[in-house]
Amino acid sequence: MWGQADSGAPDPEVTMPTDGGSERIIELQEEVQQLKEAVVSHAVVDQAIGMVVALGRVSPDQGWAVLKDVSQHTNIKLRSVAELILVWGRTGAMPREIRAALEDALDRAGPTQVPGAPPER
Repeated sequence: MWGQADSGAPDPEVTMPTDGGSERIIELQEEVQQLKEAVVSHAVVDQAIGMVVALGRVSPDQGWAVLKDVSQHTNIKLRSVAELILVWGRTGAMPREIRAALEDALDRAGPTQVPGAPPER
């Protein structure tokens, strides 16, 4: 299912060769697992960028920069910052340190004009 990582266990229906190729199969299974995790992580980060873009009225590139800025200033992995922002979107709860860093980063990025919106006065 999309958005959920596989358990990482080898598929029981896959038979392992006995000719020494089993090491290569194990390597490939590990690589597939890493790629699945990367896809999920990428989706989480993209969703958080979308929230930052919508709420901060910044461009997608600025949203990405804001996430990186928050991650660097709080010394928290970018994916974890993204997850916290998504939780905040659902629950309204965000750690004080993340909220302060996010507000500071958005202040530095500054709002941009939303396409199709009337000019600010």
